[in-house]
Amino acid sequence: MKPNLEVKIGKLKLKNPVMNASGIFGFGRGFAKIENPSKLGAIISKTITLKPKKGNPLPWIVKVEGGLLNSIGLANEGIEKFVKETLPQYLKFGPPIIVSIAGDTIEDYAQLTEILDKTKGVSGIEINTSCPNIHGGNLPFGSDPKIVKPLVSEVRRRTKLPLIVKLTPNVGKIEPLAKVAEKAGADALSLINTLLGLTIDVETRKPRLGGITGGISGPAIKPHGLLRVWQVFKAVNIPIIGLGGISNYKDALEYIIAGATALGIGTANYFNPKATDEILEGINHYLLKNEIKNIYELKGTLKVDDEN
Repeated sequence: MKPNLEVKIGKLKLKNPVMNASGIFGFGRGFAKIENPSKLGAIISKTITLKPKKGNPLPWIVKVEGGLLNSIGLANEGIEKFVKETLPQYLKFGPPIIVSIAGDTIEDYAQLTEILDKTKGVSGIEINTSCPNIHGGNLPFGSDPKIVKPLVSEVRRRTKLPLIVKLTPNVGKIEPLAKVAEKAGADALSLINTLLGLTIDVETRKPRLGGITGGISGPAIKPHGLLRVWQVFKAVNIPIIGLGGISNYKDALEYIIAGATALGIGTANYFNPKATDEILEGINHYLLKNEIKNIYELKGTLKVDDEN
């Protein structure tokens, strides 16, 4: 008998816990690069804003040891074009569509939410509070509980759709942010976003990215991602979407054991178009091998003899 891989994010039911991380496939066209997007538990869009954004100066992405450093700066086509042209392309793949949103003000987020709440085919909303490559380092919302609370509360007031809050790892303690988001109405949390970083061309002595600083993603950040998921799992009672450096099924299992309900696969897709398929197959095989009937039996089972 096959293990049950179904998970819930609020009232949203997913056939399995594996999804893409926001931004990794652009606006749907990049999905052709992976083997079978229809197998994903859900699809998360690139972050959308009210108006189109050009993003940061080029170059946007450079390879670094252990992953990538990107400084795209939320370049996107804007909500109008997304709803009219891109969302229908996403819907062709089959899995539920979760739309990631960002704004310069709380009202921006609220307006985006109202539009999406009325848009057929949208199954959930992810509030991106934590992009590390704009505004000199962070969206202004993600690092202060006093701002996270009214932001999430206002978005929650505008929709009954499942609401996910993406938190920044670029803070000292993440638990206060997680607790405030939960109390304000979040159905789930997504973490971690990329870590802030810099890379330099030693010949020119200039930053290698057009935006100077950027967000580090890939295997190098997995230990930090696992730590944050484990910390937040102990602090809240809502599901966590774990992401950050997941390259294979063992990485994915580590996140589940640390407390994640679902998983976002990002940078791995740049290097291996079959990554999501292989991760899903590996999780299934592990559960069968260990006679685990339901994936929830594995969630949050990290064994720590002496927690301080």
